Amino acid sequence: MGLAVDGRIIEDMSGLLRAVRVGRGLAGYAAFVLGFMVLVILEGAVVRATGSGAGCGAHWPLCNGQVIPHHPRIATMIEFAHRSLTGLESTFFIVLIAWIFYAREKGDRARRAAVWVGILLVIEALLGAVLVLGQYVERNASNARVLVQGVHFTNTMLLLGATTLAWWWLRPRESVVAGVEARSLAWLALLATIVVGATGSVAALADTLFPSPSFQAGLAEDFSAAAPLLVRMRWVHPAAALVGVVCAGWLCLRVRSRVAKWLVGLMVLQLVLGVGDVLLLAPTWMQVLHLLGADLYWIALVGLAANVLWPDAESRFPAEMTARKATATA
Repeated sequence: MGLAVDGRIIEDMSGLLRAVRVGRGLAGYAAFVLGFMVLVILEGAVVRATGSGAGCGAHWPLCNGQVIPHHPRIATMIEFAHRSLTGLESTFFIVLIAWIFYAREKGDRARRAAVWVGILLVIEALLGAVLVLGQYVERNASNARVLVQGVHFTNTMLLLGATTLAWWWLRPRESVVAGVEARSLAWLALLATIVVGATGSVAALADTLFPSPSFQAGLAEDFSAAAPLLVRMRWVHPAAALVGVVCAGWLCLRVRSRVAKWLVGLMVLQLVLGVGDVLLLAPTWMQVLHLLGADLYWIALVGLAANVLWPDAESRFPAEMTARKATATA
């Protein structure tokens, strides 16, 4: 009886290792990591909107010098929750990178995306430390904070984009025929959207530090010489968004695919959420909802751009992968 049980355990473990080796479930796990990252980003927006960035004091990675804070304030709980989620996500990232390198052949595009995920993850952690240790949190409205905030959010977008590529190149994709014009538009749309994200982080910071009593007052402050520089920079975000919409919309007209249709829908949703955010004077819940739409839009855009720019990504090593899977399942 004991030998039979041990044999089944060994057989199950062997089957599990074969499944891991061929990457069975890898695309699903990558999708989970991507979704969890969106959750971490949204929780980070709550930290900024509620002014809880100093909830753990000028300590990093510890919280107020402790692994688990005792008798925490609300701000401490919000910031500690964000750090805890970030720690979990970092672990998920490490597992994803290791699994991709274990299951995919050398030269596979998913491996290249995984490398960038690792690099950008390290940069993300360092930028987070700069924000905390430099005390670019709470009511700090310095130019240095504006710069660090913009760089931090840009890196977050790049990390989200690299994670999207890792997932995208692990799943079956529709074939897209695109010309030189579509490829140029894809690059323009990506670059324009990164600018939209960076300027959006600055606009959100301005809304948090200098809330407007009304829509009319906020509009007047945007063009007032007496207003803080941060407030006078808010108009750059909608202007950049207009350019980004034109580039992405033009790309969708040139590339007919299911992903392009999703992108158009998310584009319209973002325009509605953006207008609502302005008219409602940027309450926290609306900022989070607007950011969620932005993340989904960015994921869809990166996926569409990947189909246009690297149409041969999933079939680079068809013979090797087929032989490998046949051997593993034999």
